[in-house]
Amino acid sequence: METYHGKSIFNGIAIGKICKYEKEQQQVKRIRISDPEAEINRFDHAREEAGAQLQSLYDKALTQVGESGAMIFEIHRMMLDDDDYLDSVYHIIRSQQVNAEFAVASTGDNFSRLFASMDDEYMQGRAADVKDISDRLIRILMGQTDKHDIMEPVIIMAEDLAPSETVQMDKDNLLAFVTTLGSSNSHTAILARTMGIPALVGIPVRDEWNGKTAIVDGHSGTLIIEPDDALLAGMQAKKEEELRQKQLLAELKGKETITKSGKKINLYANIGNVSDVGAALANDAGGIGLFRSEFLYLEAQDYPTEEEQFQAYKKAVETMDGRPVIIRTLDVGGDKEIPYLHMVKEDNPFMGFRAVRYCLANPDQYKVQLRALLRASAFGDVKIMIPLVTCVEEVLAVKELVEQCKAELTEEGRKFNENIEVGIMVETPAASLLADRLAEVADFFSIGTNDLIGSTMCADRGNDTISNLYQVYYPAVLRSLKNIIESGVKAGIMVGMCGEAAADPLLEPLLISWGLEEFSMSAPSILRARKTISQWTKAECDELAEKALACNTAAEVKALLESAAR
Repeated sequence: METYHGKSIFNGIAIGKICKYEKEQQQVKRIRISDPEAEINRFDHAREEAGAQLQSLYDKALTQVGESGAMIFEIHRMMLDDDDYLDSVYHIIRSQQVNAEFAVASTGDNFSRLFASMDDEYMQGRAADVKDISDRLIRILMGQTDKHDIMEPVIIMAEDLAPSETVQMDKDNLLAFVTTLGSSNSHTAILARTMGIPALVGIPVRDEWNGKTAIVDGHSGTLIIEPDDALLAGMQAKKEEELRQKQLLAELKGKETITKSGKKINLYANIGNVSDVGAALANDAGGIGLFRSEFLYLEAQDYPTEEEQFQAYKKAVETMDGRPVIIRTLDVGGDKEIPYLHMVKEDNPFMGFRAVRYCLANPDQYKVQLRALLRASAFGDVKIMIPLVTCVEEVLAVKELVEQCKAELTEEGRKFNENIEVGIMVETPAASLLADRLAEVADFFSIGTNDLIGSTMCADRGNDTISNLYQVYYPAVLRSLKNIIESGVKAGIMVGMCGEAAADPLLEPLLISWGLEEFSMSAPSILRARKTISQWTKAECDELAEKALACNTAAEVKALLESAAR
């Protein structure tokens, strides 16, 4: 028995035989050609065929994983028309007088390396998309076909998997993915989550594992090769219990989220893209608690126009059909680099010129987004959220820009919600300490626990050496959460949470005790949270919260919450 550790993309347990996925090797040769324009014409025909194939994949994905997963192939179709990509292929064919296969392979390699070298994990995930598109074009040019047949239930093992390879596999026979490459933001990872398939990345795969029985434990991020009988029986029982719990949770669909003592709680979804709205609705989200608007900027070659942003926000708002949609304004900097913004490299970017600081320093750019958000508010319940607030002045400055935009739109005769709410993401110790004052100028709070934990405990969540300090259970973090929530409640504004901690079943009773009204999380976590919340009365939550605040260490807090878990 051998055990290997990787990064979990989706929780769950899979037990079965490993099948090593072998990609068809593409031997691309450099061939001199005499007629570049004829070669370009051949490439354009291949592009048309690739577009038709991607349309078929989109249609198939739509039935298997819904619009959210299918949008990946729509994005791939758009990449076929990317000017930079096309210019590179055409230039190589004409200047070097070489075959289209070689020009596509060279362009794909160059663009892939460019994306992979970026610090931002989202952009790194796009490297696989460029390679997928390039490989598809090369297959068409070489007259090859896709082969993705899976004849029996297996755990697919590969160095990497492209989204098109993933969606073409028979879902009924797909138990799990295990790959060496990939990230939590790759489109294949997104598909795995949407399909509800356990997946691990970061495990160097071996040929000798092919055909062996294995366990993929998405909860602990482990791969177990040839488990012994006792472990196999234990994990099988755990898997069956998971299935039973999933069936029970499905019964909660369509019901309100109410505590045992009758208090209604709002359960919203965090999304990073317009295409994620479908998954939010499919999982019964009552609204969108965090719409990360930076996807519009990360996927663009230049600053997105007001009209482009307006159309994206409008689509999300109309799809949510009257449910609240909280849209965070551009959160750039830190680990999110956007090349065309030409931001200066900093030694400590997370505490530097980013988010609302960048936006307020570039008011004309910022107003483009604010105008788009205001225009979208005419079509539904849009709320504007400011990231990385540390002082009252920042909130007032943004509100002043919003008022300027309102005046401009009124003069132009455009419609918008005059009473649109402008709230803040509370994710810094400064905002926590100043919560009572900020509650006087902000229309709502949404707590971003991911950054709040890190900055409160001075612990980088990506640093394994100090990962023990990156926990929501530390007394300093709990006191901070209590202060933020109670300050907002006292001021009469809505207080929500959009950080990962909102989906923590151990923490949720404490948040109920302190008065949190809105929990926003990844869509698949919503029904589980509804179940947890329904099992607690306010009095029980208050009693547990009092005991938790009396603890001196994170270990004591966690042990207490685990002993009380339901």
